[in-house]
Amino acid sequence: MESSVTVVREQLAEGLTVLEQVARDTALHATLADAAAATAAVLKAGGKLMVAGNGGSAADAQHLVAEFVSRLVEDRPAMRAVALTTDTSILTAIGNDYGYERVFARQIEALGLPGDVFVGISTSGRSPNVLRALELCRERGIVTIGLSGKTGGAMPPLCDYCIRIPSNVTMHIQEAHLALEHIFCMLVERDYFGHEHVAPIEAPATVER
Repeated sequence: MESSVTVVREQLAEGLTVLEQVARDTALHATLADAAAATAAVLKAGGKLMVAGNGGSAADAQHLVAEFVSRLVEDRPAMRAVALTTDTSILTAIGNDYGYERVFARQIEALGLPGDVFVGISTSGRSPNVLRALELCRERGIVTIGLSGKTGGAMPPLCDYCIRIPSNVTMHIQEAHLALEHIFCMLVERDYFGHEHVAPIEAPATVER
């Protein structure tokens, strides 16, 4: 039987291999930088960032929005962002009344405006509710960014910027997504505020996270 220590070693090695591929993918880097610049432009114009996904990708959506609204590593004003995965009354009402496929699109109907930006996260690229949200954003003139896996599933034609991780393994895709989400937030901070307006700070131990 394979030992637990061997599993740890192998899974870390597989995850690192995926991250190394991402680190060498200059086309992916350019897409991420362009997506960040577009998002900064939206925020500068008074628009907002909306983010959604399912399961672990829902947690990623909330994590990313927390970095925008609070901060990543630098002290600066809050940025306008909302996760469409957090209000259980809204999610259950839409799921019950209209079906789970519309839980994100219906919220975009309520909150989304032309010129906003939406980030849809789906490791398979086939999540029906994320696809419906992307389709609606296309109709309404909302900038669309997709985070997905190796093929992107059905997401690429629906996204202005589609960032695909070179893996078919959900957990390794999510590990790479989180790394890129942090970098995405950092780039938006720099584009939005400029280096001269952002001062690095050291948080007190009581607020470490």
